[in-house]
Amino acid sequence: MKILLIGSGGREHALAWRFLRDDPATELFTAPGNAGTGDLGTNLPIQATDIDGLLAWAEREKPDLTMVGPEAPLCAGVVDRFEKAGLPIFGPNAAAARLEGSKVYTKNFLLKHGLPTAPGAGFSDSLSAYAYSRQHPVHPQVLKADGLAAGKGVIIAQNPHEAAQTIHRIMDLRVFGEAGREMVIEEFLPGREMSVHVLTDGISHVILPIAQDHKRLGEGDTGPNTGGMGAYAPAPFATEELQAQISREIVVPVLAAFQKEGIDFRGILYVGLIWTKEGPRILEFNVRGGDPETQILLPLLDTPLVELFQAVREQRLGALEVRLNSKHAVTIVLAAGGYPGTPETDVPIKGLDLDLPDTCVFHGGTKRKGKQVLTNGGRVLSVTAWAADLASARELAYQRAAKIHFAGCQFRRDIAARLTLE
Repeated sequence: MKILLIGSGGREHALAWRFLRDDPATELFTAPGNAGTGDLGTNLPIQATDIDGLLAWAEREKPDLTMVGPEAPLCAGVVDRFEKAGLPIFGPNAAAARLEGSKVYTKNFLLKHGLPTAPGAGFSDSLSAYAYSRQHPVHPQVLKADGLAAGKGVIIAQNPHEAAQTIHRIMDLRVFGEAGREMVIEEFLPGREMSVHVLTDGISHVILPIAQDHKRLGEGDTGPNTGGMGAYAPAPFATEELQAQISREIVVPVLAAFQKEGIDFRGILYVGLIWTKEGPRILEFNVRGGDPETQILLPLLDTPLVELFQAVREQRLGALEVRLNSKHAVTIVLAAGGYPGTPETDVPIKGLDLDLPDTCVFHGGTKRKGKQVLTNGGRVLSVTAWAADLASARELAYQRAAKIHFAGCQFRRDIAARLTLE
């Protein structure tokens, strides 16, 4: 089978690894890929957002399936273009991808349909945002750049001064570029965050093992937000009763709201939830698998990916038995010096050739120069391990991470250390 995989991060390397584990005869092409995907197949010199280039290659080479990893090409309409050309592709169309592409749109969508979320509003000018922030003096406040900002566009302001500074940076200084043309301000909800990945064909749905991401750069959830510094699954507090409640109170109403709005969502819906004293509340939607959550979910899934993705595309997910194993997985992100600001690149990486059972080092921001692998981005590697219990998986992941070295490497040492629902 010939597969085109779009993207260049740790999520895409994990998908490539899993495609080949399911079927070693898979002919895999990744655009643009990284050093890890290059070891598993052929990297193409086509950027993930070069829709014309991707389409031209696919029309010429006729892949049996195209898998879209990151959000940017989904929001740019890659699925619409491929489907119009009659090319099989997995992921939501541009109308559905707007749920991640615009936080203002999503906030209005949630409020319109009475879905459980934090009180808040969207703004298209900074003066209105300043006024709203001052009129709602309870802090912390959560301020979000409207568009795609690589996981860095959400800031928690602890006081009015921080809120005003953040509004200025997002909307006036445009530190997140065009993502800051609009923004959302909402009430901070205390509780336990969780990553809920929902496979859906628009009719049926399957909730994958509930994961926990670690967004802050520093241990103890300190420092700036990042794209994610580590994750684990399944979360020990995610009982069958809790998952049933999430399905009943969150997923089913969300899918019903999609149908009312005429949103044909087929793919992976990532629901960022926070569990409050009043129950689950929706923080955000992503329209693809999380990174680093994908790296821990794939080892827990026994159903072959192609079989699963085809069932979603053809709206027959309800007839498919989605098989999960009983393992636990942990991933630790090794980030470059300078991240989440300007990462240090072209730094040699050592220790990648160690073979440790039940672990895999997924490449993110890497490139190859001759035989040497160099850093080429902020989140460089995702060190993932799986085992019969969470403690063993955690220990194994940290054992493997300790063998990898590059100048400026930074990682958290408390991934999966806090395991209760508060």
